[in-house]
Amino acid sequence: MVCPRVPNLSLTPSHQNMPPPLRKTERVLTSAQSSSVTVSPSPKLVLNFCSNNYLGLSSDPRVVKVAHDTLDERGFGLSSVRFICGTQDVHKDLEDAISAFHGTEDTILYPSCFDANAGIFEQLLGSEDAVISDALNHASIIDGIRLCKAQRNRYNHLDMADLEAKLQETSMTARHRMIVTDGVFSMDGDVAPLDKICELAKKYDATVFIDECHATGHMGTTGRGTPELFGLEGKDFIINSTLGKALGGATGGYTSGPKQVVDILRQRSRPYLFSNSLAPPVAGASLEVFKILTASSEMPEKLLGNVQLFRTSMEKAGFVVSGDASCPIAPVMLGDARLASEMSDKLLERGVYVIGFSYPVVPKGAARIRVQLSASHSKEDVQFAIDQFVEVGKELGVIN
Repeated sequence: MVCPRVPNLSLTPSHQNMPPPLRKTERVLTSAQSSSVTVSPSPKLVLNFCSNNYLGLSSDPRVVKVAHDTLDERGFGLSSVRFICGTQDVHKDLEDAISAFHGTEDTILYPSCFDANAGIFEQLLGSEDAVISDALNHASIIDGIRLCKAQRNRYNHLDMADLEAKLQETSMTARHRMIVTDGVFSMDGDVAPLDKICELAKKYDATVFIDECHATGHMGTTGRGTPELFGLEGKDFIINSTLGKALGGATGGYTSGPKQVVDILRQRSRPYLFSNSLAPPVAGASLEVFKILTASSEMPEKLLGNVQLFRTSMEKAGFVVSGDASCPIAPVMLGDARLASEMSDKLLERGVYVIGFSYPVVPKGAARIRVQLSASHSKEDVQFAIDQFVEVGKELGVIN
């Protein structure tokens, strides 16, 4: 038998003609994830302003200690899916803690939120149903929706009039309708108007699904996310979120919501049924994270102070910073891809680690440097980053 020859993908035109600003390169950290990191090949510490480590818990000693303890007590991995021999007490305890945190009936764990988004729509929606999704929803939501047979509708980003029009259009043709939105949009720092979405959902008898990956742990007074921000705790949402960002930054995702929904997913969701269980040290450490968040709101409060300082100072200096005023994702809009790449390189030389984003990650002509604030940054850290942005911005003609 002759094996088929693998094509030389590196020579395809799409790769060959990609200009340097659009090519993605991986900078290599040589330290733990924190507010300051070392980036190969330099041994110098630089301030990290491009991590999803919103609460600074990725290397928190309390979280690391519990991960070590769980590793010793429950082992490294389970070599099994949940329904065979891959469920430990720590997994059930974590699911209960997540449900209590969100005020939901039940929770199911996944290896990642990408898997949670891939495993939900196909199981809850059929050809008689309709899904109505924000145009800028995350790629994992888009991929998950593609797997289901429901009618697919997109409404313009944050446009409630367009959402209502889509609900009206589907009211006569669909059995069930599901409104799907990110709580916080990762590239723009926008926050979904959940209060208005819920009003429309009630008016047209629709279900609301929220991806809370960039909201859980830090949005709202106690970090309960977008529902808390709008005073909507206890509503009958379906929430998908991650353990891999504010909640310790390791891996793992979940769906939390009505028990009937979770029961269906435990029986039928393919990424759950056919993926190994979350590693015990990750589950144990994540359980500790929820204990920390339940005990105190100090970290979300500190983060909000850093966000306000950065956004206010940058806008005063003449930069255009998009997104919601309370959001730690603060995109500094530059437009040009090459400019975003050059500016991020110059900032790294000055001790500020940020990344330029350009097409196809964001639309053409909308290149930016996405700054992400953390509760682990001091006020001095934030002011240092602002000062470097101002100096480099003047050097490159971004501001006067």
